[in-house]
Amino acid sequence: MEVKTICCIGAGYVGGPTMAVIAEKCPHIKVTVVDLNEKRIAAWNDENLDNIPVYEPGLAAVVGAARGRNLFFSTEVDKAIDEADMIFISVNTPTKTYGVGKGMAADLKYIELCARQIARVAKTDKIVVEKSTLPVRTASAIKDILDHTGNGVNFQILSNPEFLAEGTAVADLHNPDRVLIGGDTTPEGQKAIQALADIYANWVSKDRILTTNVWSSELSKLTANAFLAQRVSSINAMSELCEKTGADVNEVAKAIGMDSRIGPKFLKSSVGFGGSCFQKDILNLVYIAKSYGLNEVADYWEQVIIMNDHQKRRFAKNIISTLYNTVSGKKITFLGWAFKKDTNDTRESAAIYVADDLLSEQAHIAVYDPKVEEEQVYADLNYLETRSEQENKSGVAVHTNPYEACKDSHAIAVLTEWDEFKTYDWQKIYDSMLKPAFVFDGRNLLDKNQLEKIGFVYQSIGS
Repeated sequence: MEVKTICCIGAGYVGGPTMAVIAEKCPHIKVTVVDLNEKRIAAWNDENLDNIPVYEPGLAAVVGAARGRNLFFSTEVDKAIDEADMIFISVNTPTKTYGVGKGMAADLKYIELCARQIARVAKTDKIVVEKSTLPVRTASAIKDILDHTGNGVNFQILSNPEFLAEGTAVADLHNPDRVLIGGDTTPEGQKAIQALADIYANWVSKDRILTTNVWSSELSKLTANAFLAQRVSSINAMSELCEKTGADVNEVAKAIGMDSRIGPKFLKSSVGFGGSCFQKDILNLVYIAKSYGLNEVADYWEQVIIMNDHQKRRFAKNIISTLYNTVSGKKITFLGWAFKKDTNDTRESAAIYVADDLLSEQAHIAVYDPKVEEEQVYADLNYLETRSEQENKSGVAVHTNPYEACKDSHAIAVLTEWDEFKTYDWQKIYDSMLKPAFVFDGRNLLDKNQLEKIGFVYQSIGS
């Protein structure tokens, strides 16, 4: 079948950029992104493209080129579902905070609500595409809902996981390593797979479009993120050993990364990984393994999370011990709050947990991030429920100027690898700080020799 209209339910970090690029590359297809969050949709429709809710290099230009032509953002969910030939489900699938599987399993309530809404509204045959990261065999649950609560409509369910890296999402969408599409092996399922493949074929070479059964596609996404996170935790485990033995983790990473069997990517030691996917997907993988009685498999993957949590706690403990075993009443400046550069996404950012530990030691924290709003910083800390909203507000000050954030501080902690941090006048920052002035480089970003020459006491991860 030829797809002429697409609806995407969910206008977040995946749905917004993905649909913008599809609209850009397929001007013959009407693409409507819907969300119940009126504030978010209003931001996507803002005349000032700097105000769209997702910051990604190049995204504003893509949205600007297609919006109003064949790309639309709306809160009219039922209307978009009714008109669509193909519906992408791109809603949040957070880790459960209640009931069976609490702390590990994916919470699928938003997925189920989408399926029930599609079933209620649809009057013509639809292709439904899982874009959210989901546990294996979720497609069968979606199909069960659609087939038994619908209006006699025929649905085909596809799995089309995203493999985007935040900060390079537009480049990843324009030139993907691969596009993975999973569907039924029936003739109808194969036609649905081809319909989606034909959309991507407008700009992706056919040899990069992989088709599988739906279960393999769902599991491939979890596995990819687990493998990448495993590399981060592996090099971070070695960073602690390097600090004890006198080795330099950067030199070790370079040496092993030159082995063609290993490669250099995801071997940069740091305060730990964050983001919406790695931890959530690994915990989901752990839960799935345990549910099948595969306890050794579950233990293996859970260790990746344990190591990551340890690295964040270790970073905070090192700040405390270096500052003479107390940070009570001391000002510590955080450069960066987003979980990585070139995004305003703060989900599971290491900065949140380092701040939480230091606030528990009665530190005063000043935060500067070029893309994260003040309200988001407080929302992240309030979500932990470690202390009251008022206590968080009194312990944390969010700045819009990095030099003001650093003034009169005892130490600076680099929590995000923003390129602009390397361009600062570090002499000016040093002159404004209390002495001795410490820099704890949680991203191995800055020039150690330059900072030590100025007079900073400099510490990085793994050296």
